[in-house]
Amino acid sequence: MAKLLRANAHHGAIPKFKRNLLLRDFIPSLGLGTGDMGRAALDYMVFGEAYFLNKDNFLGEVLELQQLPAINMRVKVDGGFVMLLPKGQEIEFEADEITHVMDYDVEQNIYGVPDYLGGLQALLLNEAATLFRRRYYSNGAHAGYIFYTNDPDLTEEDEEQLRAQISASKGVGNFRSMFVNIPNGGEKAIQIIPVGDFQAKDELEKVKNITRNDIIAAWRMNPALAGIIPENTGGFGDIEKIDKVYTNNEMRPIYRVFEQVNQVLRQDRHIAFRE
Repeated sequence: MAKLLRANAHHGAIPKFKRNLLLRDFIPSLGLGTGDMGRAALDYMVFGEAYFLNKDNFLGEVLELQQLPAINMRVKVDGGFVMLLPKGQEIEFEADEITHVMDYDVEQNIYGVPDYLGGLQALLLNEAATLFRRRYYSNGAHAGYIFYTNDPDLTEEDEEQLRAQISASKGVGNFRSMFVNIPNGGEKAIQIIPVGDFQAKDELEKVKNITRNDIIAAWRMNPALAGIIPENTGGFGDIEKIDKVYTNNEMRPIYRVFEQVNQVLRQDRHIAFRE
């Protein structure tokens, strides 16, 4: 899931945008600073969960929370947690040392699960379409055809020159060209038969638009806030009203999820969000 953030512009930008909205209303305190909260919020958007290390004083009271990377955290079968480190090393934690913030999943209650998983196929299709077009242009946007001749007067020397020229036009993409000479083969001396002329059709635009809509729907992101250029002159409407409704309906429930960490912090060091 972490690597897929780089597969598409919208899929990579939306979780950070939602993180920024959360930080906009977050009030830092001695118990939890902006840096740790921002990292935990991004973990929550991407993985559906976040982890905090409870830092105690000598009386056993939790004074501060430190974010731990969710990508490295695992829940132990016998209780507690373990953080995976490079070179096969691990750090084990008791259950009361970690505050685990997670989005509830109906199939299990061990790990959080993000909501956008239903849009992953659209995300991968969007990436595949982009890579296809990129390779198409890297290949010269002209290779990938059958050069067919049926001229009986074509000499072997001319044939070899044509074959060499076509071979030299090969690019680094998925496309290759083929030269075929069939003496007395038909009515036209030379034909060029394209194999799937991708550039002449609107397939890329259709695929990109449809999958983009699926991606922002999976993230429950309003198009006006997702950086999408409106196709009509009226636009998407009043951006301030859109932001207010989106914050109330989407972000404030996430605030409430994170406020559960108040249960492990001392009362005078609690986290809070602006209403």
